[in-house]
Amino acid sequence: MPVALILGATSDIAQAIAKQLAKENFNLILAARNIDYLKRIQHDLQVRYSIQVDTVYFDAISFDQHEHFIQQLSVFPELVILCFGYLGNQNAAEKNWEEAYKILSTNYLGAVSILNRIANEMEKRKKGTIVAISSVAGDRGRKSNYLYGSAKAGLTAYLSGLRNRLYSSGINVITVKPGYVATKMTENMSLPQILVASPEQVAKRIWKAIHGRKNTIYVKKLWLWIMFIIKIIPEPIFKRLNM
Repeated sequence: MPVALILGATSDIAQAIAKQLAKENFNLILAARNIDYLKRIQHDLQVRYSIQVDTVYFDAISFDQHEHFIQQLSVFPELVILCFGYLGNQNAAEKNWEEAYKILSTNYLGAVSILNRIANEMEKRKKGTIVAISSVAGDRGRKSNYLYGSAKAGLTAYLSGLRNRLYSSGINVITVKPGYVATKMTENMSLPQILVASPEQVAKRIWKAIHGRKNTIYVKKLWLWIMFIIKIIPEPIFKRLNM
C-alpha cells in the first residue's frame, strides 16, 4: 500500500485529508507536536479503515531537528501533505517581534526547511507528490493580515520554483489555496458562507488534484475570480481600501 506523510496532522483539515486518504487505501504517517492527540487520531483511523497508521513528533520551527525527522521515518512516503500553519495576530505582530517571527517562521521557514529535505529524497527516487496548503492571503498583501499573507506569498513562490525544479524528475508539487474553511480557528468569525469550505471539501479537492496532477488549486473556484479582481486593482486605489 502507498504511504502518505501528513505534516501538522492534528488540524481539522489534516484530519479530513487523513480520512480521505484512508478511504483510498493509503497507510499514513501522522506528524505533529501533540502526540497524545495524534494517538487518538491514529486509533480512530486504524479501527475505522483497517490501515497502518504511525505517529511521530514534528515541530515546524525546530529546524535543526528536521533532518533527523526525515531519517527516523520507518518508510519514506510517496505522498507528503503539508498542513501546518499559524494565522497569528496581525495587530500583536506589528508591535511584538516574537509574534511576527512565529508567523513568518511557521508559515514560511518551517515549510521550506522540511520540504527542501523531502524534495531531495524524492528527487533521488524519481517519484513522489508534494502537496502544501498555502493561502489566498498570499495573493496580495492587505493591512488586516499582511504578515501572514507575506509568509504565504513566499510559500507560494517557493512551491512554484520547487515544481519547476522537480518536474523533470517526475515529481508533482501542488499548491492549495483553501480560502475560508469551517474549522475551530474560524468558528467565532462571521464569514460569507458562499466562500466557506468544509474540511471534507478541502480533502476531496486535494485528492482530485493529486489524481489529476494539478499545479495550483483554489478549493472554492470563486476565490480565483475574487483574487484576480483584488490583484488588478491599481495600487493608488488599493492602498486606500480598508482590507
